[in-house]
Amino acid sequence: MNNLNSSKHDGTITTKVVCAICFLLFSFLWLYWLQADSLAIAQHVMSQGVTHYDKGIGTIIFLIVLMLIQFVVAHVAKPPRRTYALSYFPSLLLLAFLSDLKVDENYEVSVSTWYWLFPLLLFIWGVCIWLARQVLPFANNQRQYVGVLSMRTWLNLLQLLAMMLIVALLSNTNAVYLNSAHAEVSLVTNDYDEAALVGGESLETNERLTMLRAFALSKKGVIADELFSYPVRGTAQTLLPMTVKPFMLSEDSIWKHLGARPHSQMPLEYFYEILERDSLATPAVADYRLCGYLMDRNLNKFVTMLPTYYEVADSLPLPRHYKEALILYKHQTKDSKIAYTDSLMEEQWNILQQLKLDYKVNTERRYKIFKSFQHTYWYYYLYE
Repeated sequence: MNNLNSSKHDGTITTKVVCAICFLLFSFLWLYWLQADSLAIAQHVMSQGVTHYDKGIGTIIFLIVLMLIQFVVAHVAKPPRRTYALSYFPSLLLLAFLSDLKVDENYEVSVSTWYWLFPLLLFIWGVCIWLARQVLPFANNQRQYVGVLSMRTWLNLLQLLAMMLIVALLSNTNAVYLNSAHAEVSLVTNDYDEAALVGGESLETNERLTMLRAFALSKKGVIADELFSYPVRGTAQTLLPMTVKPFMLSEDSIWKHLGARPHSQMPLEYFYEILERDSLATPAVADYRLCGYLMDRNLNKFVTMLPTYYEVADSLPLPRHYKEALILYKHQTKDSKIAYTDSLMEEQWNILQQLKLDYKVNTERRYKIFKSFQHTYWYYYLYE
């Protein structure tokens, strides 16, 4: 009899330990790797910039709180052994709530749906706990319920996995939002390489992420070579924090990079003219202004202003996107005044034109051009 009770006790302990390890591992990875930047943005906005979120310390604190909640729930609710994992549901629900905190366009943390969703899910969980206690036995003497690979352990792990999937469904997993948050946190720590690369493999972006990436590329001095290597959204106006503003990064860091902050809302061209007239403009203004023309597909203005900042001659180098824009403009307008040529760029242009002739179906043509020219200004001009 003692051996049997010992086996039952060992089986219960094993199940609890396995569930705890899986829960802690999942929560740590979720908080530290996926949601840390989003939580940093949310805390910054809620505290109005007074406090700073450290993902290492924050993750540890959250894990302690979540485990304490589970400990209390397990002792109060007393779920049957085969549904012991249900004691983690309130902790995982809180984890989902924290992971769904996002800042909206009004710069407020949005939690509207959770006012009714949180109590509803807790009520459903309570019903499940009650049913489990009514239907399932509190103990089972079969050997299959003892050990790490026992049926009881696997049943609890399946329940835990289902609840983890619920966390993923309820949390904010929007790639563009998370990439923007990561870019801002990277810029705050002056990690311009990381800020420029984040989300680089994704085809999704928005105006805020484009603004943040442009700032990072400009700080690295490669904005005119690499901006259109990534997905780009917005206009010359949204390239600066005028209508679209960062959540966490100080606007002044971008304005200082250009030379000065405008005292009031003003047309972008007027702002650049004031900077240059008053000798406040930094070298970054040239590429911000020219790349803004390219974003607006204003090639006439770009060609007019380019000689103001760069000497345009065959023997002198130009940033890659400027060369692409000149070749595009020259072939579109047949303007003989554009004397700039680049043999390699001309060869690439001819390949692009041949692809347009070879593929008559628009979707197929776009796909073929995308594969070869997605990182060029040409693709942005034609399809974005």
